[in-house]
Amino acid sequence: MSEQTSILLYIKNMLADLIYINGIIATELIKVTENTATIRRGEEFLNKTSCLSEHQELNHKIIEILKKYQRKPEDTDVLEKHVMNHLK
Repeated sequence: MSEQTSILLYIKNMLADLIYINGIIATELIKVTENTATIRRGEEFLNKTSCLSEHQELNHKIIEILKKYQRKPEDTDVLEKHVMNHLK
C-alpha cells in the first residue's frame, strides 16, 4: 500500500471515529435538554410540546448518519440500543 493510500485510509478512519463521537454527544445533549426542560417546567409541559417527537426524529437521523459512515455496522449497535432506550 502506498504512503498516500495509508494516509487517506487513516484520515477516513479518523473522520468515522469523529462522526461517531459527535453522534454520541448529539444524542446525549438531546436527552440533557429534555431532562432540563422537565426539571424546569415539569413533565406535563414537555409532553404538551412537539419536542419529544422532534427529538425522536433527530435521534433516528443521527443514528442513520452514524450507520452511513461507520466502518462496521456493529460500531453503532450499542449507541442505537442506548438511544432507543431513551425514547421509551
